Amino acid sequence: MFPRIAAGLIGVAVLVPSLIWGGILTVDLFVWAALGVGLFEYGRMAFPKEPVLRAAVAAGGALVYASLVYLQLVAVGPLLIALTLGAFLLVMAVTPSMEGAADRVGRLLLGMLYVGGLMAFIPLVRRLDDGVGWIFVLLAASWLGDTGAYFAGRALGKHKLAPSLSPKKTWEGAIGGFFTSMGGAVLFGWLFGVDASWVILAVLGGVLDAFGVLGDLAESMLKRAFGVKDSGGILPGHGGILDRVDSVLFAAPVLYLAVLLLVQNGLQPIVSAAIGN
Repeated sequence: MFPRIAAGLIGVAVLVPSLIWGGILTVDLFVWAALGVGLFEYGRMAFPKEPVLRAAVAAGGALVYASLVYLQLVAVGPLLIALTLGAFLLVMAVTPSMEGAADRVGRLLLGMLYVGGLMAFIPLVRRLDDGVGWIFVLLAASWLGDTGAYFAGRALGKHKLAPSLSPKKTWEGAIGGFFTSMGGAVLFGWLFGVDASWVILAVLGGVLDAFGVLGDLAESMLKRAFGVKDSGGILPGHGGILDRVDSVLFAAPVLYLAVLLLVQNGLQPIVSAAIGN
């Protein structure tokens, strides 16, 4: 328990000032580092004895990430086509037996999109108007939701949420995390002055928590499929990078699209009126 708490406190002490005062470049550097470790972890889980395919998933994931963050979205389509063709050709070239070849192609493409594609939306959220505030809304909704779910589950948990994927998760914990996420999103949105009403922030917090739970279950599914307990051991008491950001990976694209539609494209008044604010 102590290593877990110590690692968490050190992470907060480094991350929070960097997000507030470091600017877009600092966020990019943090996420590039997380991307590298995350792709390494995924490659080691998916291809434990195939270093060529591990290198391919890392290179492909980095290309997907860079295309989404730094290039126009129109460039992503041709890149995905090229990566799909490349995955088939590489597996045909390095696989002595075609048994399981389709599985290898699927693992390659999944890793590129799951790690490289979804992680790209974290720096994209930072590039939004009020980006610092939205980053904290994202992290608060995801990580405070995890914390609320943990304590609510320990205190009240009786009904299993998805026993085949994550035996410790309960519906009671999920409900506790849902309300903690709503409160965290409202609090941090207010602290950083994001351009959204408290009702919109609360709804976003609940939605982000729901997608965060799905992200957590998705990573649990991958770990069970690959036969590992944790994605890695870089964070004492927390496992690997993917274990720590699994909920953020699913929540970040949702927040990015929601802010674009609701706030920056002027739909917030319509939605607020529809929900009675």
